[in-house]
Amino acid sequence: MAASTTSLPPPRLVVTGHTADGTSIFHSDSQIAPFQPFGPHGSSFSRFHSRLSVPVSNKNMPPDLANTLPRCPPSGVLFCTTDIPPGGRAPMHRTLSCDYAAVMSGEIVLRLDGGEEKTVRAGEFMVQRGANHEWINRSGEVCRILVVMVASEKLVTEDGKVLEETVFKK
Repeated sequence: MAASTTSLPPPRLVVTGHTADGTSIFHSDSQIAPFQPFGPHGSSFSRFHSRLSVPVSNKNMPPDLANTLPRCPPSGVLFCTTDIPPGGRAPMHRTLSCDYAAVMSGEIVLRLDGGEEKTVRAGEFMVQRGANHEWINRSGEVCRILVVMVASEKLVTEDGKVLEETVFKK
């Protein structure tokens, strides 16, 4: 499979499973075609695995994830990557999840709605706890971020305001 226009190769996903008698097997080994909802020069997403609830069943296969924006199911979990090209950005948004993220290549600026920023580089990690944020790639190379999203309770401020999901649209 050819590389996407982000200049990084499509991610390879190896999935294990079991035979009827319980012997471990390789269920699949494939490259995941990135979903590019913002056009060939925008951010792309590769969704690998999602479950509607936790704990998950390791017997059933997950739903088809192709060509959808990464969204964590309300009681579930999602495993994906996001590739953000040089000069690219993901607009300000909040998800109703706790997100465990690792920058795999490049670097990204994590900007919060209060204006604070941190640059996170390859080999560094983030835990996003429902913060309203945006991603900005100010570097000259593609940034690939690996993310595991776990559904969370809604955030409620001390004065009782519920912080809802503010997800950008494609």
